[in-house]
Amino acid sequence: MTMPIIIEEYDPSWPRSFESICSRITPAIGKFAKIIEHVGSTAVPGLAAKPIIDIDVLLKSPGDLPLAIAALEGLGYQHQGTLGITGRDAFQAPTHDVPHHLYVCSPGSVEFSRHITFRNYLRRHAKDAAEYARLKRNLSGRFSIDHEAYTDAKTEFIEEILRRARLETREHLFRPRRTNN
Repeated sequence: MTMPIIIEEYDPSWPRSFESICSRITPAIGKFAKIIEHVGSTAVPGLAAKPIIDIDVLLKSPGDLPLAIAALEGLGYQHQGTLGITGRDAFQAPTHDVPHHLYVCSPGSVEFSRHITFRNYLRRHAKDAAEYARLKRNLSGRFSIDHEAYTDAKTEFIEEILRRARLETREHLFRPRRTNN
């Protein structure tokens, strides 16, 4: 049975849930991880979201992937492969754990970069985050159990935010600096 898509108001316990999960996986994969990041909507304060924590682990070396897979399987995670996204492997969380998605990303992963860019932009732009929340609520009503259609329908908005983030970065890089001359 497919679970319905439910969007909840922001829950201040989401960052604590991330930290709890992180504290369990770090002893097993920390030596392979460059960084472990809380990504997705639950990582944006004030943003309504599905109550599922998204976690990206960026590996130090692509050669560490088999070791990370083995370590995570030892914790009860099921490796699901790339699910069609290059440079990112998905893991199904243990059954009785806090609901979360865990992804292990290779160095230079485009998907990891997209997740961080999107999250950081929404953290800086509350108006866009609120617009995203409205979109997600609307789409969850339209595609209540069709997760693929729900995700696909968010793509245009996400791409627009990523475009804005790139422009913002470019503007910051090329902004004239004041001097005291």
